[in-house]
Parts: sequence; C-alpha cells; structure tokens
Amino acid sequence: MSEPSAKKRIWGWFFFDWASQPYNTLLLTFIFGPYFASIVTRHFVALGMAETAADARTQSIWSLGLTVSGLIIAFSAPILGAMADAGGRRMPWIRFFSLLYVVGSGALWFAWPDASNYRLMLVMFGIGFIGMEFATIFTNALLPDLGTKEEIGEISGSGFAFGYWGGVLALFIMLLLFAEDETGTTLIGLKPLLGLDPAMREGTRFVGPFTALWYILFMIPFFRWVKEPPRPARGRVSLGSAFGELWRTLRSLGKRRSLSAFLGSSLLYRDALNGLYGFGGVYATLVLNWSITMVGVFGIVGAVSAAVFSWIGGKMDRRFGPKPVIVSCIIVLAVVCTVIVGMSREAIFGLALPEGSNLPDIIFYICGATLGAAGGVIQAASRTMMVRHCDPEHATEAFGLYALSGKATAFLAPMLIGVATYATDSPRLGVSPLIGLFVLGLVLLAWVHPEGESERSAG
Repeated sequence: MSEPSAKKRIWGWFFFDWASQPYNTLLLTFIFGPYFASIVTRHFVALGMAETAADARTQSIWSLGLTVSGLIIAFSAPILGAMADAGGRRMPWIRFFSLLYVVGSGALWFAWPDASNYRLMLVMFGIGFIGMEFATIFTNALLPDLGTKEEIGEISGSGFAFGYWGGVLALFIMLLLFAEDETGTTLIGLKPLLGLDPAMREGTRFVGPFTALWYILFMIPFFRWVKEPPRPARGRVSLGSAFGELWRTLRSLGKRRSLSAFLGSSLLYRDALNGLYGFGGVYATLVLNWSITMVGVFGIVGAVSAAVFSWIGGKMDRRFGPKPVIVSCIIVLAVVCTVIVGMSREAIFGLALPEGSNLPDIIFYICGATLGAAGGVIQAASRTMMVRHCDPEHATEAFGLYALSGKATAFLAPMLIGVATYATDSPRLGVSPLIGLFVLGLVLLAWVHPEGESERSAG
C-alpha cells in the first residue's frame, strides 16, 4: 500500500480539528453544559434549596469539574509529552486519549433528567474533556512535520477554520433535528429524530453519543492519512526519565528569552480570551437582557466568523509570520473589551441612547463576530509560533508546556472579573481587567523573536 501524499497527510491532520471541535461546541458550551446546569439546578430546588442558591451551587459544581480537569491537564501534559518524545511515537497516545474522548462523551447519554447521577456524569464529562485536550496536544506536536516553517502558519490556520466549520455543522444538526426545548420540539418544530423521547430529554442527551460517533467517523481520515515519521527512541520511557527531561527543559527557559516571553505572553492573552468567551453570554444576559435564543445566535455568529477568519489568518501568517498576526489580534481583542466596558443598554461611552434603541444589540453582535474572528486567528497563529520555538524531536513536550501555560492560571481571568464586578457592583465594568491582561501580553511579545527559536539554537 502506497504512503499517503503530503497533501493527504495535511488533510488528515485537518480532520482531527473537524472531529474534535464538537466537544467544545456541543458539550462544553451550547448543549450539554446548559442541560447539565438546568437539571442539576432543578434537582437542588426539588431538595428544598432556594432557586438563587441552587443556581450558585450548580455553577460552583460545574466550575469545580472544569477546574479539576484543567489542573490534571496542565500538570501532567509536559510529563506525558516528555514520555512520548522519549519513546519516539505520538500516534499510540492519540489513540489512547481518543478512547477517553469517546467513552467520556458517549456516557453522557445517561445524564438522567432528574440529575440523580450528576456526579458520575460530571466525572465522565471530565474524562472526555481530558481525552480531547490531550489528543489535541499530541496532534499539535505533529504540525512541524507537515510543512516548512513558512507553510505551517497557513496549515495551522486552515486546520482551525476546518474545525470551526465542523463544530458549526454539528451544532446545526443537533439544534435542528435532536435537541428539544421545553415544548418537546427542536428549533424547527420537529420531534427529535430516531424516535427519541422528548419527555425524557433523549434528544438533548443524544448529544453525548452524537459527539462520540462524530469523532469516530471523522477520525478515520486522520488515522488513515497521517503517518508519523519514524523516530528512534531516545531512552527509556518512564516517569523518572520524563521528569528529568522536563526539568532540563524548564531550567533551559532561563536562557531562552524568546520562548519564556512567548509562554508568559500567551498565558496572559489566552486567559483573557477565555475570559471573554466565558463572559460574553453572561454580559448579554445581565447587561443587554438577551434571551437564550439571541445568545445562541450570537454564538453561531462568532463560530462562523472564526471559521472564515482562521483561514484568512493562516494566509496572513504565511505571508507575514505569526508574531504580527498575534499582535494585531491582541489589539483588536483589547478594543472589543473596551467597547464592552463602555456600553450599556442606555448609553455608549457616556452618550445617552433613545429608549428602546437596538444599537447596543447591533454593536454586541459585531463584537461577537470580531471576537470569533480574532480569537480563532490568534489561537492558530499561537500554535504556529509554538512550533517556531520547539525542536521537532521535543515537540510534544513543548506543546505540553504550552498547555500548562494555558491551563495553570485558568482561574485568573474569572477571579479578576469576579473581584472587579464585586468592587464596582457592575457586570459591565467587571470585564475591564481583561484589557489589562491583553496589554500585558502585548508588552511581553516585545521579547519574542519573530522567527522563534529551537532548543538546539538555544543550546
């Protein structure tokens, strides 16, 4: 059997983003997350808890689940990355974590409407989430082998774009054909397909098996076309040797100014970006009084914009390199934050609006599209910049460090938003600390070399 062509290898790599994106789109953000919140809140209310207290308890439980999963990912990613690099192979790890993805997501079918097993379902969601994140780390580590330094920016951007389109399509399928509302029908007035019982919320619960089946189906091109270049094992694959390799890498950061500055910068701007993603729906609900439907449309607008502009950003990355692209996106995101801080239902930057004006809604939809565009582009360009800072022989460990920098302080943006909101008693002003995170991330980029650095060059 002939080896897949270079083009097929790239397309196969794209299919990982297409296959895995629904975990974020369907499970984390738009369908399972809200479903979990609604059934657990009703569960606590049924136990005699006041609704506001039940809401707070549910949000704390969901937040705790994400925090624990994030910490597991953050502090084990560099270790497992070093082990994979020492063994010379990444595909077995991708297969293993793909299994966790499928098992964890598929099990969410058993998230009963009475929330009697919500703890188990939170654990299963965490298992799938960990599988998705680790499979992403090991797949990202294959990027250096897919093209030249000039090509990988466009490849990375196109991969993100392809993945976002997959997420949008999967979301449309679920909303139109399966996920039911309080009336027992889907967004277009149908009963859930396949004879699923709306009274038992089977249409919505089907999101778990649907996500698992989507992943299984669309990972076929990945495993058929992505062939890992053979690498000799560098040593014994063990926790002890992995810790030693990781410690050597961490000590070298003191001599690698560009990489250290990039990891610090990306820690700040990615945390701020995640804060924006998490705050957008809350802002729309609390400040602009939007309905859930309008929030959903806002999310779709952002996802479509991300798909389109990730592709365009990949072209810009190839032409100008990742650093100018990242700088431009940070500036755009800081401007979006500033607009959000300066806008309310009654006024924009202190200028009063006529009563009932829909200008804030229009502006916020524009902000959503801009956030999706810049957010998608900056993530793709950051992946490219990480490649420019790693030795291909240590790529998995490097992306493990990248995951650590993105997860270890995941509490920072929500904490700053919470403190600012409490201090100002305003959800609108509560987002203002994110501007500072973006600015600090921009400042640190001054020490990042546009061409990056490899461990060899730093040696």
